[in-house]
Amino acid sequence: MSGMLVALNVILTFFDISLSNVLRISFSFLPLAMGGMLYGPVVGGAMGVVGDILGYLARPDGPFFPGFTLNALLSGALYGLFLYKRPVKLKSVIAVSLLITVSINLLLNPVWLSMMYGNAFIVLLTGRIVKNVIMFPINTALLFAALKLVERVKIRSNS
Repeated sequence: MSGMLVALNVILTFFDISLSNVLRISFSFLPLAMGGMLYGPVVGGAMGVVGDILGYLARPDGPFFPGFTLNALLSGALYGLFLYKRPVKLKSVIAVSLLITVSINLLLNPVWLSMMYGNAFIVLLTGRIVKNVIMFPINTALLFAALKLVERVKIRSNS
């Protein structure tokens, strides 16, 4: 099942929306969150690493940079830490979504892009703030709905 979620993660990287060469919208986080919820932080982190590397190999979009692989590992692990073996509650989904948005999307991503392209961190951060303020409620709502669906399927399959 985790392999299927990694495959779905890779497939969803083909359907991202590029706003610029350093700013894009993607929903490939959903299978990663599902994997963290179902299998925990270790498997969630591993799924993030494998998904990031396979996604790059399937669709190389610029140079490979291990910082983004670290982001994927941290995201999968955080989803696992917040969601594994717990009922899906809106406040926990908001908490993990907010933590990933702030720590990874607004801090680490601009650092890696600044290192890669030589752009000023603050310039990269400005565009990301606007994008993440708009996308946070959308991503959180999608994540909550997807995880609730997985939770219902999991409950039905166990009974």
